[in-house]
Amino acid sequence: MIQKVLLGVIIPFIGTSLGAACVFFMKNKLNDTVQKMLMGFAAGVMVAASIWSLIIPATEQCEGLGRLAFLPAAVGFWIGILFLLALDNIIPHLHINSSEAEGIKSKLKKTTMLVLAVTLHNIPEGMAVGVVYAGFLSKTSGMTELGALALAIGIAIQNFPEGAIISMPLRAEGESRGKAFMGGVLSGIVEPVGAVLTILAASLVVPAMPYLLSFAAGAMLYVVVEELIPEMSQGTHTNWGTIAFAAGFSLMMALDVALG
Repeated sequence: MIQKVLLGVIIPFIGTSLGAACVFFMKNKLNDTVQKMLMGFAAGVMVAASIWSLIIPATEQCEGLGRLAFLPAAVGFWIGILFLLALDNIIPHLHINSSEAEGIKSKLKKTTMLVLAVTLHNIPEGMAVGVVYAGFLSKTSGMTELGALALAIGIAIQNFPEGAIISMPLRAEGESRGKAFMGGVLSGIVEPVGAVLTILAASLVVPAMPYLLSFAAGAMLYVVVEELIPEMSQGTHTNWGTIAFAAGFSLMMALDVALG
């Protein structure tokens, strides 16, 4: 069982690494329309995962509260939002296609802050995978192995374009292909680390599972609304980003229902 959990935890990181490897056989810069589509796809996957894999299970685990079954999920959701808001204001980072860094002022290189921007929104993804596998291990939350695997695969699929989205701009900024690839890989290493830490923490506080599930959902949706949707909606051809969002949402929904 431990081997299955470790495999599930590492799957999203593999997705990021494969995406980062695109820098070895693609042009130095992604087409703007393609970049919008990748952002939209990632956003769609994250929204669907937040709903079907996290918020709905959180409310189902609290059915005993009757009409107040929504309360733990709502509380955890807002804690997740505020947690990412705090990180967003603390960690120095630079979004793609932005000229102004966010977070505390620093003298970090532009390329470093680009990596930190992606790393920032990989944190909730790792936590989401971790808390779902923690629920599976607890055997009391109703989480299934296939349901946890569905989330891991969904996150890995949307991590593939994210890996490319970080490695390609790094290459365009003048980094060698090897360094650009490593930048993409390093941006995803926080996911398995965050997943393992979440599993360890959740195993100690199983009754808090609904809060942890909705916490991860809130953190992921913060990233979608604050970063991914605005970036896919800039400039022209934004309809392609919207179509890609719908595709990502449909794929993650299908994975969760079919495997969950």
